[in-house]
Amino acid sequence: MTRRELIERLKTACGGLYGPGESRNIATIVAEELFGVEYPDLLRNPEGQVGIVAEELDRIANELAAGRPVQYVIGHWEFDGLDFSVNENVLIPRPETEELVRWVRDEWKVRSHEADLLDIGTGSGCIAVALAHNPGWKSVTAVDISARALDVAKANAQRNQVRIETIQCDVLQEEIPGRYDVIVSNPPYVRLSERAQMQANVLDYEPPVALFVDDDDPLLFYRTIARQGQRILREGGMIYFEINEALAPDMRTMLEWERYADIEMRRDIYDKPRMMRCRKR
Repeated sequence: MTRRELIERLKTACGGLYGPGESRNIATIVAEELFGVEYPDLLRNPEGQVGIVAEELDRIANELAAGRPVQYVIGHWEFDGLDFSVNENVLIPRPETEELVRWVRDEWKVRSHEADLLDIGTGSGCIAVALAHNPGWKSVTAVDISARALDVAKANAQRNQVRIETIQCDVLQEEIPGRYDVIVSNPPYVRLSERAQMQANVLDYEPPVALFVDDDDPLLFYRTIARQGQRILREGGMIYFEINEALAPDMRTMLEWERYADIEMRRDIYDKPRMMRCRKR
């Protein structure tokens, strides 16, 4: 099989779900990651031969055609300049969350070595590991309800040569132990009524427990974390949230009601209100 034929085979597998440009991008990523076909070589010599086991190519093409996200197909993804293992037990790290990490890093880069940080709902560990990587904190603790997600987070800490502590905890039912200066969280915030607006590859493959919340109480996780924060945050401690863009006004009202100060909302790269920060009085 030639390099050109490989790309066309993978593009065809993606064609029913994605546009031509995105299909080619996915095909190129998979060809490079799983078959060693680098893009410069493809351009220089598209007719060059590639040694491929037909059964392996068929399996990967079928996964792509079924909508399995390319990040899960290749088994890893970049976040904040670091490489993270990902599978169906964790959400795929997204660029909007990188902005949340940068906000925390910018505001704590001078004091981080004296501060204890808690990441609630860590999933792949992308927030905790990225912040632990640079600059160094006094401690970084990652909490998740899922033991399998915590296994991924621990593996990613080792992969990126940082140390994090992990705690399996249902924050809706249990008290988080310890004392912290910073809490960061990207909790479930997609309302069930918003499912119809989401792509099938997200709904079919990414863990629903990390995505969805009931419409009748969409701020459930935020309010719970804010209340836990009153107990576990040190005086002047901060909480940083990634939020549902549709709920920014409600978030501010809730945080004011829970007695937080210095509430600030920020927009993401798409100009959507997606981050909020507050301080314990």
